Amino acid sequence: MKGNEALAEAAIHAGCRFYAGYPITPQNEIPEYMSRKMPPSGGTFLQAESELASINMVFGAAASGVRAMTSSSGPGISLMQEGISFLAMAELPSVIVNVQRGGPGLGNITASQGDYYQAVKGGGHGDYRCIVYSPYNVQEMWDLTIRAFDKADQYRTPVIILSDGVIGQMMEPFIPRPYHRPELPQKDWTLGGCRQRAPRVIKTLFMGQGELEARNVALLAKYRTISRHEIMYDTHETNDADMLVVASGIAARITLSAIKELRASGRKIGLFRPITLFPFPDKALARISRGKTVMVVEMNAGQMVDDVRLAVNGKSTVLFYGRPGGVVFTPEDVQHQLQTAYRKHIRQQNSLQ
Repeated sequence: MKGNEALAEAAIHAGCRFYAGYPITPQNEIPEYMSRKMPPSGGTFLQAESELASINMVFGAAASGVRAMTSSSGPGISLMQEGISFLAMAELPSVIVNVQRGGPGLGNITASQGDYYQAVKGGGHGDYRCIVYSPYNVQEMWDLTIRAFDKADQYRTPVIILSDGVIGQMMEPFIPRPYHRPELPQKDWTLGGCRQRAPRVIKTLFMGQGELEARNVALLAKYRTISRHEIMYDTHETNDADMLVVASGIAARITLSAIKELRASGRKIGLFRPITLFPFPDKALARISRGKTVMVVEMNAGQMVDDVRLAVNGKSTVLFYGRPGGVVFTPEDVQHQLQTAYRKHIRQQNSLQ
């Protein structure tokens, strides 16, 4: 299946029963698939009049306790930022999919990783964070989508799947693993009518003395818990590596091809791939990168590289290779950059000896 279709099928498999969205390339296969498959699954599909409407429809559905999702690409996700901030403040579980395209502005329709800051740092107003997953192939489009719904319910928080136009559009085999819903907290906060119970209120406005600060403190405590328990990353050939490459999503997949070629010619280079962009696997990266030169590879002008620099905390040299504006680099492009950096690293090591 295409990555976008695998993600949509995974959402239905995980119990998503409400989808609202608006067409934009390169994510259009998701609403198209949901429009066909949601009604037979007992769910509701709505093509909203805009991305602004979509995210607020998700707010309403999530408040009723339904597993709800929307999807879009860069410009549409930008329009959703206020709604995502509201979802975080109201602690409403929801899944937001961003199939990234080139930017800023309308940009173009090719793949990019230029929305890292927006997703990871909180693109809306206020002190909030979202769990952010970065799928690497179609298999992870399936696996991480199912995980996203579970973690949204577990922590009562919006979860972002930060995909891109290459993974969304490409077709490859994957295993649709069976889904067994874990034990999750009861939804004793939902709005579904109060004939036989006391009224409930879901709100994002806190005007009492100290009330808003207390709410923020509670949210921050939740984010610290997420940071302790929900970190995911993958490594390749890092044990004996002299040089470490950090990349996520499709950039990691392209980079891995380059690393395999360089490994075959005797260059000891490893890959560290964050799967959760928030929480970022900073402690693991700090440990694995010790004593190595680090190169960050991204399809943008340099965004994740800031988190890598914070993680290594000055104890490793951090280099960067990136292409902004929807340019999908090739394994040969990355290989050339790594060869140059590796030769420089070896010269420096020899001079120190």
